[in-house]
Amino acid sequence: MIEWFFAGLAGVILAPTVAEVLRPRMGPSARQSAPGEFAELSRGVTHYQWLGPEGGPLVVCVHGLTTPSFVWEGIAPRLAEAGYRVLTYDLYGRGYSDRPRGAQEGGYFTAQLEELLAHLEVADRFTLIGYSMGGAIGACYAAQHPERLKKLILLAPAGMGHDLGPVARLVVNYGGFGRWLFMAMYGRSFRKGTETERDMPSSVPDIVDRQQNELRYRGFRGAVLASMRGILDRDLEEEHRTIAECGLPVLAIWGRDDDVIPISGMGKLAEWNRRAEHDVIEGAGHALAYSHSEEVLRLLRPALESAQK
Repeated sequence: MIEWFFAGLAGVILAPTVAEVLRPRMGPSARQSAPGEFAELSRGVTHYQWLGPEGGPLVVCVHGLTTPSFVWEGIAPRLAEAGYRVLTYDLYGRGYSDRPRGAQEGGYFTAQLEELLAHLEVADRFTLIGYSMGGAIGACYAAQHPERLKKLILLAPAGMGHDLGPVARLVVNYGGFGRWLFMAMYGRSFRKGTETERDMPSSVPDIVDRQQNELRYRGFRGAVLASMRGILDRDLEEEHRTIAECGLPVLAIWGRDDDVIPISGMGKLAEWNRRAEHDVIEGAGHALAYSHSEEVLRLLRPALESAQK
């Protein structure tokens, strides 16, 4: 009897690992329907897409923790129609990009962006737009390379020391047990969270199904956990103060009803960078990039125009 008990316990413990190993890798077959192109970078393949006329003012868009570059589909084409040359790409661990292992600190993501820009031979200065975790990545990149940017635009940006709750703290702080708990629970939690957006108006077609499709592939869960333990596990006061000292123009756009990146982060950013400008979209939550894309575009247009002067 006791042998059956321990066998069952072992099965429960090993189940999340076995399930992850059995998931398909992101590879050529999964990429057959991907728009855009691919770059072989030092850590693996990165999927990217150009929109808009060559020679137009350059805008680079960085997505967040769990929504790949398709999150920009309600915004990037409209910027392209306005004459901007827009680059979107999938961060490692998401979308059609590879899922390399490693601690996902700021340098992990800024290196990917630096290598991609070098691969594409982008030498001109550009405006960087970062959404959610992409805002944290944007701040890290801007602090390292302010000379490359015309302006930094942040949508509901991470990096202000927000608290994701007791379960997230447990997952982040307790090594192997935290990883086991995350791998066992995250799929169900992610599906439940995204299902709440099923009836929400969205400028990105089928966004709930496309988000949930990320769970099919090996490495997505590990990438999310690595980011939670990495770039999302600290505030970016030093980076934002560096950006302020450099005089780089910054615009932050917040959702009034955001319960993931609370609007209280606006106060922290204002303290760290008194030159930063702020706008608030009433009635918007954390999904503002696709739930309120028209309002976001309305704020982006003058900000992008001012960056060209």
